[in-house]
Amino acid sequence: MNVVDIIHEAIASKRTRFAFELLPPLKGDGSQKIFAAIEPLMPYDPAYINITFHREGIKETVREDGSVDWHVVRRRPGTVGISAAIQQRYGVEVVPHLICGGLSKYDIEDTLIDMDFLGLHNVLALRGDKSQNERRFMPHPQGHAHAVDLVRQIDGMNHGRFIDGEVEECHHSKFSIGVAGYPEVHFEARDITSDIAHLKAKIDAGAEYVITQMFFDNRKYFDFVRRCREAGITVPIIPGLKPLSTLRHLEVLPETFSVEIPEELVREAKAHPESVKQIGTEWTIAQSRELMAAGVPVLHYYTMSRTTNIQKIVSTLF
Repeated sequence: MNVVDIIHEAIASKRTRFAFELLPPLKGDGSQKIFAAIEPLMPYDPAYINITFHREGIKETVREDGSVDWHVVRRRPGTVGISAAIQQRYGVEVVPHLICGGLSKYDIEDTLIDMDFLGLHNVLALRGDKSQNERRFMPHPQGHAHAVDLVRQIDGMNHGRFIDGEVEECHHSKFSIGVAGYPEVHFEARDITSDIAHLKAKIDAGAEYVITQMFFDNRKYFDFVRRCREAGITVPIIPGLKPLSTLRHLEVLPETFSVEIPEELVREAKAHPESVKQIGTEWTIAQSRELMAAGVPVLHYYTMSRTTNIQKIVSTLF
């Protein structure tokens, strides 16, 4: 079943479900760590699982003669492979992320074909971050500069259109396309109005639902949804939540994701550093309860690689 159908089924049944997001294994690791993270959550019936996609990095090697060799490395390859393995093992829908950064349109097309062959019919379409050696995001010379163009390519394949043109009597993919939304505004956007206009363009291009960037104040989500509806965006908008786990998150999350952490949460975490994980978990439970009361169909949890706090949250709520 496509994720958009799962979301609409939850809306129709007035039953909130949960989903979560994981990183693919580091290069050299097997699948057991990610399976170990997933298994404790399966009894609570997750709606779907997202798997992130990671850009290439640049590694510098100094040769014996003093010259420098630069080459591309990928610390977390295998998004499509691990997504297929998870879906086959657990029978739950998996949503691989797909990004513009570092990929040509032909690379993207090949990846989508592989996903279709493997029975992966959901994708989260993202522009992705800049590379570590870039001052600002630079698209591949034969790639896409914006997520909306990636959405158009995926939607085009669903209608039998490929990079080199239409293929007569071809098999049509049936990808359900999700995109990202930003309750606290994308850091590159001019303002909230232009940011929502860009989001609407992605919906108009074929995206069927939105997953928000993490937020710690539900008022920001509710205001974002209101603004989106006023702008004519009618698709489901799934809230993204990230439990605070360490004191370092107080600096890293705002810096990395351009989000605000409420002063009340900051104050409590700093006053009780030995209990940060518990404090963060309880905060997310309170957020979740309010969102469930408001009738959201799915709560999307950003877990990264460890799911112990998510297990506490879903065992409490679900």
